[in-house]
Amino acid sequence: MTLLRTRVAFEAEEMERLAPFAVKSGASCGRLFPEEEHPYRTAFQRDRDRIVHSRAFRRLEYKTQVFVYHEGDHYRNRLTHTLEGGQISRTIARVLRLNEELAEAIVLAHDLGHTPFGHAGERVLDELMQGAGGFDHNRQSLRVVDWLEDRYPGFRGLNLCAETREGILKHGCRWEHPLPVPETTAQPSLEAQVADFADEIAYTNHDLDDGLRAGLLRREDLDAVPLWRETAAEVARRIGPVRERVLVAQVIVALINRLVTDLLQSTAPRLEATGVASVEAVRRTPERLVGFSPATEKMALELKAYLSREFYQHPRVLQASGRAERILGDLFAAHRSDPGLLPAHVRERIGADGELRAIADYIAGMTDRFAIEEHARLGVSRGPGAGRGRD
Repeated sequence: MTLLRTRVAFEAEEMERLAPFAVKSGASCGRLFPEEEHPYRTAFQRDRDRIVHSRAFRRLEYKTQVFVYHEGDHYRNRLTHTLEGGQISRTIARVLRLNEELAEAIVLAHDLGHTPFGHAGERVLDELMQGAGGFDHNRQSLRVVDWLEDRYPGFRGLNLCAETREGILKHGCRWEHPLPVPETTAQPSLEAQVADFADEIAYTNHDLDDGLRAGLLRREDLDAVPLWRETAAEVARRIGPVRERVLVAQVIVALINRLVTDLLQSTAPRLEATGVASVEAVRRTPERLVGFSPATEKMALELKAYLSREFYQHPRVLQASGRAERILGDLFAAHRSDPGLLPAHVRERIGADGELRAIADYIAGMTDRFAIEEHARLGVSRGPGAGRGRD
């Protein structure tokens, strides 16, 4: 008897352990470019590992979530956000008997195409790419894993499984993609649905934490938000008087637990009521099967609306967003007026991808730090077509 557990053994275990509606790695629709299977790792384990070892994943450390990297060491960045979302996805998937590796892989890849400076960068690139397909970080993430990563001799990209690529894409593709895009169905897999909610739960709660830490949000004002007020009151009753920092940390923990628990307890009976018994049945379902209860969904939307109004629209955040829009607009205009400024490997893609898309790929791949340094090095200033950024 060998102590080594093979891929075949893991696949057999999935067939016994996972629910009928879970995606099984041994039944994956496969990769665009056929590869020999690994002796010990399942298909979705390999996807997860390829994502973690990619250059785009490493760059997430210096890409903005809300605060630019130099504003503080304790604020979340795209990498820490991704890791927190991945952890939540595994918890949800495990309890629902779904494929944990697939759900985690989708979350780990979902922001690989995000621009520097968060959604401010995404907005300005989308404006500048109007008429050429626009820009969306979900679609760009698929472009990263399918085309821009360059690590293998037989193909471009990471050659991920169809199910992982489907979860990354989310909403279809508005611009020409160099490879066939995943088929659009009424609903994605349950693992992809879990990944969406894990992402949302992660950013809602860690943005709350960061906003309070930065002093842009005040705990007493948050008492006007039912979900926060109820959870904070329950935590205060349970743990008694503690330091402010500890109280806030425990409320954030309790909020995550409350949202995850509600999601699980609402999704399970929904799955039972619909009677879905296969991945194909999930894809044909008119409505999403993973979700909160109506009461919790209402309170979660109220909390998100509060964050949008009081945090994401805070003057300090808007000031940083304005600078980000100006920097990326200037960089785009400079590289468009002189494509010779682009690195050689980017210029080589202009013939196949088009000049605008190649420039967008290059700028979207920048970290905040590199974009700031490159802007200073080039000494560019705003000109026609440089975007709508503000000083």
